[in-house]
Amino acid sequence: MLQYSTWKYVVAAIVIALSAFYSLPNLYPQDPAVQVAANRGAVVDDALVLRVKGELEEAKVAAKSVAIEGERLVVRTSNPDEQTRAADLLRAELGTQYTVALNLASTVPDWLTSAGARPMSMGLDLQGGVHFLLEVDQQAAIEKRSNAFADEISGVLREGKFAYTSVSRTNEGIQVLLKNADDMAAVRAAIGREAPELLLEWDPAQPERLVARVTPTLVKTIMDGAIEQNRTTLDNRINSLGVGEQVIQRQGESRIVVQLPGVQDTAEARKLIGATATLEYRHVIDYGANAQQAAATGVVPANARLYYSRELGPDGKPRPILLSRRVIVSGDQLVNATSNPDPQSGTPAVQIELNSAGGNRMLAHTRENVGQLMAAVYIETIPEVRMVDGKEVRTSRVSEEVINAAQLQGVFGKNFQTTGLDSQQEAADLARLLRAGSLAAPMVIIEERIIGPSLGAENIERGLTAVFWSFGFVLIFFLVYYKMFGIVTNLALLLNLLLVIAVMSMIGATLTLPGLAGIALTVGMSVDANVLINERIREELRNGNTPLASIANGYDKASGTIADANVTALLAGVAMAVFGSGPIRGFGITLIIGILTSMYTAVSVSRGIATLIYGKRKKLAKVSI
Repeated sequence: MLQYSTWKYVVAAIVIALSAFYSLPNLYPQDPAVQVAANRGAVVDDALVLRVKGELEEAKVAAKSVAIEGERLVVRTSNPDEQTRAADLLRAELGTQYTVALNLASTVPDWLTSAGARPMSMGLDLQGGVHFLLEVDQQAAIEKRSNAFADEISGVLREGKFAYTSVSRTNEGIQVLLKNADDMAAVRAAIGREAPELLLEWDPAQPERLVARVTPTLVKTIMDGAIEQNRTTLDNRINSLGVGEQVIQRQGESRIVVQLPGVQDTAEARKLIGATATLEYRHVIDYGANAQQAAATGVVPANARLYYSRELGPDGKPRPILLSRRVIVSGDQLVNATSNPDPQSGTPAVQIELNSAGGNRMLAHTRENVGQLMAAVYIETIPEVRMVDGKEVRTSRVSEEVINAAQLQGVFGKNFQTTGLDSQQEAADLARLLRAGSLAAPMVIIEERIIGPSLGAENIERGLTAVFWSFGFVLIFFLVYYKMFGIVTNLALLLNLLLVIAVMSMIGATLTLPGLAGIALTVGMSVDANVLINERIREELRNGNTPLASIANGYDKASGTIADANVTALLAGVAMAVFGSGPIRGFGITLIIGILTSMYTAVSVSRGIATLIYGKRKKLAKVSI
């Protein structure tokens, strides 16, 4: 008999209600917006809001609203032209204290977002955005690792109390010169235990000299590790800075592809990708007359490097300071960083937690240097673009300054704090970037492509047009060919489309052009399932069964065939989602969602609708199909 349980109706009603609710945010368009973020020493506050409003009103730039959203000031405009005018005006008026970027701002009401309802994220091809191809500096990665090996070897010699003349980098590798050739065997064994990856070469003709080489296999390992660390660091950093739905993938041996949907400002995108900040802790050699003399003459002791402090001297300029060439610990050894005001002074501070190796190094240094000064060096790499002979040349500028030089009051290891920052915002930014990690090697942008929002809008229009017409033709066909059951099928198809949109919105899937193609394909696959059911019902009627029995048998007997057909397609979708990337993965995810929802709507929901129409008619003589 044609029956449908009450609990199934309840489930269907809940599914329909939730689908409608979570699909609703997609009806709210995004506003073209200008985003203003504070750089070092600046703040985003009510005074800035009033200043920006005044500048916009004076220049007669129409703004829908000017408000602080999170840590940024957002100016919402009604169209891209006003957005561009507002951005150009604010860049000129606010100067370098603030970063002004173009973006798209959500208009979804708070009552929806508070319940977790958000619109589908649009991919680069639909929303517009920025595409970068980055080249990782292989030589810099190898040099950085070689310097680390040299530090490790120096540490081995000191810990083993081996007398040595020098440990230096040469064209051959890392050269170790011992004072006593009789120690060579023990030194080779100790280095082999500490750095087994290195190839150690010793010439009996020079018994006090040892060369440690980086092998080709190790070079490949270093490069693979550098690219993976850079990729992960970029992903973490962009996540922490609030740019969602980015695509960051390795391409070839030494390249990384970065796509940032929704970001329309290449300068801001370069800053997000290339600007890095980290800390190094070094022993202070001199903070007085010797440092002043080194700064004046340019003659720096062999064991020192000249830095400048944020603290100003009597002449109003940053004070010079001599630091040890040897780094105690750096951002590479960091496990966690949080920003909280110093409990004693209330000044901005970053609480640092090191890993085991970094903690041991810090413990060893503080144990031997209580009462001495230790400096925190703030290192920031900032990408720059300048025009040379009419061509755009990309470079980077490294800023290194001592933000704190404090006396070690006691012994500590992996947990401590750093002060000397200009503001709590700078402390928060530094902590965030430290948590994201540092780049294993510098990167250069070798390709840059901007997909404007107008092109994205055109892609959306064409994609939606394709889905609309395919859907429309299907609805008309079913209505004409299957009559009343055509209406049942059409309702199931509409619910299927609603379910696909709702599920993609709920899981945060990114909709791309291939995704739109996947939605169109699922419409076709859902059609197949409904055709199987309707034709099976017709066959049962031709066999002389009663109308109610024909409907029930049609659903029961077609369900197995539908499941078999969809499982094979589902496996293909899973393979594309798991092993594919970019457009292929997006297509696979959409296909999986569409297959699962179409099976539910075609087999279960449409049966429930048919039962509502025909189930209580005991003396049904004819079915409109």
